[in-house]
Amino acid sequence: MSRLSLAFALVLAACVARAPAPTAFRAAEAPIWSAAAFQPAQVAGTWRQVATFQPEGSACGAGSVTITPETVGLRLDGTLCLAGTAQKVSGLAPVTGPGRIRVGGEEWWILWVDTGYRTLAIGTPSGRFGMLLDRGAIPADRLQAAREIFDFNGYRTTALTAL
Repeated sequence: MSRLSLAFALVLAACVARAPAPTAFRAAEAPIWSAAAFQPAQVAGTWRQVATFQPEGSACGAGSVTITPETVGLRLDGTLCLAGTAQKVSGLAPVTGPGRIRVGGEEWWILWVDTGYRTLAIGTPSGRFGMLLDRGAIPADRLQAAREIFDFNGYRTTALTAL
């Protein structure tokens, strides 16, 4: 009876669904830098999500977010595609360092912003997601610059999907 119980337990354990491994779009050992010269007051307005890192086969669509600078951070209101899932983003995101904000308990780093504050490349040190926001239609040169910034910060740019 004990052998039968053991065999049953092993079969049952093999059938238990395992939680999917967290998706990381950047190499954990790669250094990552935030844009130290980032000026939060310059990002006021509505931003379109023009690209994101998402798992293969994911069909998350483009999002948008309105950003309002406040004394201690940035007020965010919108829906963004984060790691392949559309998520509501709303509330005050405190500034935690140069080019860094905290959104819902997670650090979001501004990896790059172009000199005209038209394009933002945002990522997380964990590599859980990354995204590209733009004030309009992003031209090829800024898209390429952002792709190079993500690559420089350890992201697998093959997973960067235009939206």
